[in-house]
Amino acid sequence: MSKSDYYAVLEVDHNATPEDIKKAYRRLAIRYHPDKNKGDKQAEEKFKEVGEAYTVLSDPQKRSNYDRFGHAAPGVGDFGGFDFDLSDALRIFMEGGFSGFGGFGDIFGGGTRVSTRERIRRGSDLQIPLKLDLEDIAAGGTKKIKISRLKTCEQCSGSGAAPGSRPNVCGTCGGRGEVRQVTRSFLGQFVQTAPCPACAGTGEVISSKCPKCGGEGRYKGDVTLSVSIPAGVTTGNYLTLRGQGNAGLRGGPPGDAYVVVEEKQHELFERHGDDVIYRMLVSFPQAALGDDIDVPTLDGRARVTIPAGIQSGKVLRLKGKGIKHLNSAGIGDQLVMVNLYTPGKLSARERQLLEELAQSENLKPREEERKSFFRKVKDAFR
Repeated sequence: MSKSDYYAVLEVDHNATPEDIKKAYRRLAIRYHPDKNKGDKQAEEKFKEVGEAYTVLSDPQKRSNYDRFGHAAPGVGDFGGFDFDLSDALRIFMEGGFSGFGGFGDIFGGGTRVSTRERIRRGSDLQIPLKLDLEDIAAGGTKKIKISRLKTCEQCSGSGAAPGSRPNVCGTCGGRGEVRQVTRSFLGQFVQTAPCPACAGTGEVISSKCPKCGGEGRYKGDVTLSVSIPAGVTTGNYLTLRGQGNAGLRGGPPGDAYVVVEEKQHELFERHGDDVIYRMLVSFPQAALGDDIDVPTLDGRARVTIPAGIQSGKVLRLKGKGIKHLNSAGIGDQLVMVNLYTPGKLSARERQLLEELAQSENLKPREEERKSFFRKVKDAFR
């Protein structure tokens, strides 16, 4: 079942500001909250949908990916959409801060609250382009990718503090990384939360910084990643490498890496779904008399029988010589498209023979045989 456009779900346009999106979410969350719509399954589903949309559009990176790739954007699984954690939306709802209808745990099992400290410390995600040949796509396998990313500092073990010292708990926020202000209105209780200004949301204060990373607990460096490529991927597919993004701030959790597949143009083959097309030139004698010809494939060579009298544009099929289906069993085919080769120069003897043959009525095309080249190609894919 196809998903609705997230902007439409929140009733905002694609140029909406983060504040517009937050306001729309609060309004719709209040409207569809299960405590206001007891027993209404449709409202409950709508509430979840609104939360999912806000989880994506409120995150700058997820929103950017969604704007580019739609629901196929990097976010969860090897080939899926966004990783929607309802607890994220509920956390934002509470912090943003409506809590007038009571707890969310009754319906959604409570959820795990993610603190400001955890969010600020988490490393950012990486998007890594990976160009693949058709041979790589057909065979699948493992690729090594060298990238530059933020790595955990070995000298301070990611703490950011100089060797022999340790970070101190922030006295302003008590190590939570956030400060709160609670206000009440006729709609209920509102909780406004902001990163702690004293520790920038980390929950810790470092008096003596690590000389190697400058108190960050991480530094820029090169790493080599091993990526397992399933056979049958195509441009736009992505692989999720959990925890392989940038290292977190001062020991925070790392981000994820999304390897986005880009298919290289091949000098011999064209891809059509899971089939590959190879255009083969044959001479007039081969077309008229028939022949056996060895042609290249993605895994070597194969022999094709040219039947006598074959026409230009005819497509011959090599079963199982295409690309493996990504999400199901089976392999595509190689389509060998026959094109008649016309020499640019002729010897005197060749010209004489062709002029003699040109007088034969049997070699002249009949009207019913004037089927277009494109019609033949269309028939090949029916």
